Amino acid sequence: MRAVAATLGRQVEIVQANTSREIDAAIANSVQKHVDALLVGTGAPFAQRRVQLATLTARHAVPAIFSDRQYVEAGGLMSYGSSVTDMYRQVGIYTGRILKGEKPAELPVLQAAKFEFVINLHTAGLLGLEVPPTLLARADEVIE
Repeated sequence: MRAVAATLGRQVEIVQANTSREIDAAIANSVQKHVDALLVGTGAPFAQRRVQLATLTARHAVPAIFSDRQYVEAGGLMSYGSSVTDMYRQVGIYTGRILKGEKPAELPVLQAAKFEFVINLHTAGLLGLEVPPTLLARADEVIE
């Protein structure tokens, strides 16, 4: 990520935060540093605090992109990540194969095959951002 940012003339700062208090401090620190945007990583600490993250980024007017549509449904600006619905479908297929007698150790490891891009226009408006029509056209879903 840093290498790509450098080619674009941008800086990336990676911040670790796992608890609610650490997330509050990380967002406050980002606001003080006048960051242009946040990319919120994946993982259980963030998933458990998606409403907190969506609320804080909106309150402090920090554009943020998340890895899962649930953040956008909670009020986050946008997300790009693997489709949870598709992943559950793949789990169902694997379960069926195992129940029919295939050995789990012999099943191939699958990677996400379907990704989705979701934009929350209401949050964009709160942040004073106008989302270009070309970006809206690329979105799999637009929440108004």
